[in-house]
Amino acid sequence: MTAPAEDHDGASLIAILDELASLVTEARQMPMSASVLVNRAEALDLIAAAKAVVPGEIQAADDVLTGAEDVLADARERAARILQEAEEQAERLVGQESVVEMARQRAEQVITAAEERAAQLARDANDYCDRQLAQFEIDLGAITKQVRAGRDRLATQDPTPEP
Repeated sequence: MTAPAEDHDGASLIAILDELASLVTEARQMPMSASVLVNRAEALDLIAAAKAVVPGEIQAADDVLTGAEDVLADARERAARILQEAEEQAERLVGQESVVEMARQRAEQVITAAEERAAQLARDANDYCDRQLAQFEIDLGAITKQVRAGRDRLATQDPTPEP
């Protein structure tokens, strides 16, 4: 008998689905039928384990996106603080035009640098998510092939029992 779903913690979705496919392929065939006898508890344990793995992987991708959004918000907040500080300093130095101009230029440089960094972090997060989704797509394609192959194999098996 297959281990309970809890024993599949850390297993990949593909490994769990391979085990499920093996359970179906190795199941005893019903006489005069394309049907097989599958242990319901084993199959349900494997399905539960697969369901448990998928949300974790999706949550990891969501966490990456949330992290990127937090970094972007932090960068904007820091840029606003720096701009406010520059404006306050400029007000104190109103009488010295060149100092005010230098402060304004520096504030713009800091804001530009912060916005560029935030944009780069957002691009990196999007790239990571795209790579993760591409891997999910590959995994799902492999699963589809395995299911199709199992169904084809079941459909082509001789339904007559052996004497």
